[in-house]
Amino acid sequence: MNMLRVQRFVLDTTALTHFKENICENINKLLDLIAIARIKLNISCHIPYPSVYEEVMHFLKNSNCSEEVMLKLDTWLVKKSPNRYEVMIPVEIFYEYIRDMRERINKGLRISESTIREAFILGRANNETRLGEIIKNFRGKYREALRYGTIDSVPDLDVIILAKELDAGVVACDEGIRKWSEKLGLRFVQGDKFPKILEKYLEFYNKI
Repeated sequence: MNMLRVQRFVLDTTALTHFKENICENINKLLDLIAIARIKLNISCHIPYPSVYEEVMHFLKNSNCSEEVMLKLDTWLVKKSPNRYEVMIPVEIFYEYIRDMRERINKGLRISESTIREAFILGRANNETRLGEIIKNFRGKYREALRYGTIDSVPDLDVIILAKELDAGVVACDEGIRKWSEKLGLRFVQGDKFPKILEKYLEFYNKI
């Protein structure tokens, strides 16, 4: 009987989808590690349901992963809906979030105004090629100004709420989730390092 105190982690979509190559194979290996850690070390890995779960399953299907991989995900990741009504979040966090979003919106407006001026001048000169480059450049800058380093979706928020509810660590490859997890005093683990951490845990366990 495993008498180890349970250690919990909540996985964001990026914890499973950050692999650049051999995607299905690497996800399969990670799920195997999670399974072994669950049985030997009492490590429990959760995934917010349905928000993050549906994102991950959609990614697996689009990546042509096998049914076996999807079954492993259903077996070894604990699907749980975060308790959005009872989890307590300090009011100061909301003030910080509003200040942050206001600064981002103002930055986005400045980027928009600059791009409109530049596009207007080029439009009069009928420079369609350069105009297309400006629009593409604008999209990148605007996306970075408003989305990088903050939580901007329901799945992002669900990861943080569920981790707060379970007193669990957060596993993600997302700067916004990292930033706001740490503001709430949650342990954060970089997603691409998580497999190595599990391996180290198991390596030490096997020496005992």
